[in-house]
Amino acid sequence: MTAGGYFGQAMVVDVSGAGATGTPLELDDQVLRAYLGGVGLGTWLLHRLAPPGVDPLAPEAPLAFVFSPLVGTPLTTSAKFAVLAKSPLTGMITDALASSQFAISGKLTGNDAIVVRGRADELSVVLVDASGARLEAAPELAGMPAAEAESAVRERFGRGWRTAAIGSAGERGVRYATISHDGRHAGRGGLGAVLGAKNIKAVLVKAGTRVDVADPAAVLAAAKSLRERSFGPATAKYRELGTLANLLAFNAVSTLPTRNFTAATFAEAPRLAAEELHEMRGVARNSCASCSIGCEHIYSRKGGGSQRMEYENVFALGPLCGVSDPDDVFAASARCDELGIDTISAGGTIAWAMECVERGLIDAPWLRFGDGPALLRALDLIGSRSDGLGELLSLGSRAAAAVVGQGSIDFAPQVKGLELPGYEPRSLQSMALGLAVNARGADHNRSGAYEADLSGDLDRLTGGSAHVAAAIGTEDRAAVMDSMILCKFLRGVFTEPFDEWATLLRSVTGWDVTADELRAVARRIVLAKRVFNLREGATTDDDTLPRRMLDTPLELGSGRTATLTAERLRSMVEGYYTGRGLDVEGRPDPSDVADLLLTP
Repeated sequence: MTAGGYFGQAMVVDVSGAGATGTPLELDDQVLRAYLGGVGLGTWLLHRLAPPGVDPLAPEAPLAFVFSPLVGTPLTTSAKFAVLAKSPLTGMITDALASSQFAISGKLTGNDAIVVRGRADELSVVLVDASGARLEAAPELAGMPAAEAESAVRERFGRGWRTAAIGSAGERGVRYATISHDGRHAGRGGLGAVLGAKNIKAVLVKAGTRVDVADPAAVLAAAKSLRERSFGPATAKYRELGTLANLLAFNAVSTLPTRNFTAATFAEAPRLAAEELHEMRGVARNSCASCSIGCEHIYSRKGGGSQRMEYENVFALGPLCGVSDPDDVFAASARCDELGIDTISAGGTIAWAMECVERGLIDAPWLRFGDGPALLRALDLIGSRSDGLGELLSLGSRAAAAVVGQGSIDFAPQVKGLELPGYEPRSLQSMALGLAVNARGADHNRSGAYEADLSGDLDRLTGGSAHVAAAIGTEDRAAVMDSMILCKFLRGVFTEPFDEWATLLRSVTGWDVTADELRAVARRIVLAKRVFNLREGATTDDDTLPRRMLDTPLELGSGRTATLTAERLRSMVEGYYTGRGLDVEGRPDPSDVADLLLTP
C-alpha cells in the first residue's frame, strides 16, 4: 500500500516523433521513504533514467518535474516542485525549485513526478492529466516569452490547465535558460535549454484526482501551527521588504560582490536598496501559491508597468555589473524574464565580459561596467545568440572563458560552470566551502552556510573546522527541506527542525519516521548527487573557487583583510570529505553507494 501523500508512480513521457507515449514507472515505498520527493526523488530518477555520459541536450536526456508528499496539503509554502536534469551549463546534476499552482495540478495528475525525454518533430506542448499524456504541435508559440505562451495555451486548451513554459532563449539553447510558470522561474542550470532541445515549448498539467494523507486531523493541526509561526519574527524581513533587504546589510559587512568580484561594497547600493525603493516605487506585495509569508515585492517601472525584484537579480544586474540606476536594473530584470534566462548567470557572464573588455581580451568597447544600456544590449544579444558576442556569452562564463583564454578563467565568477550568487566567499568562509563543494555548483540555496557566517557564532574570515561543520549542517537541512518540499524562508521557524519535519511526515505519510532517519535521508541525497557527478566525470579539482577568490585578498571597511588562500580552502574541503565519509578524492565507500538504492 502506498504511503499517504504519494501516488507511487512517475509518468515518463517520451515525446519522440509526432506523438507522446506516457509510461508509468513504479516508485515503491522504499524509494519514496529513502528520497522523499522533490530534489531527493529527482536525483534518484536521474540515476535511473539518464544514460551515463549523456549529452544534456540529447533526446535521451531526461528532464524531471518532481512533486512531494506535502503538495496539496494545507501546510504553508508546500505548493512547490523541483525540476531536475543534467545541466548543459555545468555537465553535472542541476535542480531548481519553484512555487506555483503548477505544483498542485501536476501532483494531482496522479503522479509523484513527470519525466520528459525524446525530441518532438516540431515545436509542441505536452499535456498530462489523470488519463495520461499527449503531445500537441504548437508552432505558433515559437519565439514567444513564457508568459505569452502560457496565455496562448490557456486560450487553446482551457483555463483548467497549468503551464510551465520556456522563452525564446530556451528554444535557442542558451545554456542558462529558465522554465517559467505563473511569473515564477525554475531558474538555474539551463533547464529551459534542456526542454527546448526536446522541441517542447511548454508542459501543461491538469488536476484530475486527489491524494490522501494518513492523519488528516494531525495535518490540519500542523498546518494551523505552522501558519501562525510563519507570521513571526523569523520571517518578518521577507514580509516587510523581501529578499532585497539583504542588499544594504551585505554592503555594510563587505560581502556584496561588485564589478565582477573585484570589490565587496558598492558605493551606490542605497539607490537599489529595498528601503529606498519601497518608499519611492513600492506597488504591491504578493505570495506564492499556498504561502502565508508573502515575500514577493512588486515595484513600479519607469514608463509604466511593474516588476518583481529580489536580492539576487538586483545584485547580479546591478552591483556585479557596476550598474546603479534602478530603472536600468528593473529593465534588465524584465528583459531576463521575457527571454527566459537566469539573472544570476546572465549578470555573472556579462560582468566577466565587461572585465574582459577592460583587459582588451574581448573587442566590444561599448560593454562597460556601470553602463545600463550596454547591459540591456548584451542581454538581447545573449537571448538571440547573435553578433558573435551573443553566441559567446550564451555559453556561460566558464565555457566562454575557455574560448577567450588568456587567463580569463581565473576571474570567471563560477564554480563547476554555475555562476556565483550574491555572497562574497572571501568574507564568508563557511559559505566559501559550501559554494566549492556543492553538487549544483556555486549555489546559495542548496548550501546556506552564510547563515553561520552571519550568525556571529564564528569568525567569518578565518575558515576552519567550525566552518566545515556549519557547511555540512546547512547542506543537510537544505536537502530535507528541498525534498519534502518547504520554503527555505521557514527555516528559522523550526526550533528542532529534524524532529518537527519528522512529525509532519508522520502525519502525512503514516510512516514511523524519526529525526535520525531524516538525517540519514539528508546524507543519502547529498551523496547521491555527488555520485551522479562522479559518474559524469567530476573530480576533486571541481571542488574549488575561482583563482581570484584564492589569490586576491579584500580590504574591508572594518580595517580587517579578508584572505582565503587555496591552502585554507583545500583544508576545509578535506575536512568536508572526512565529515561526509569520503576518501581523499571525494569518493564514497562502496558500501555507502549500495545504500543509495540506485540499481533497479
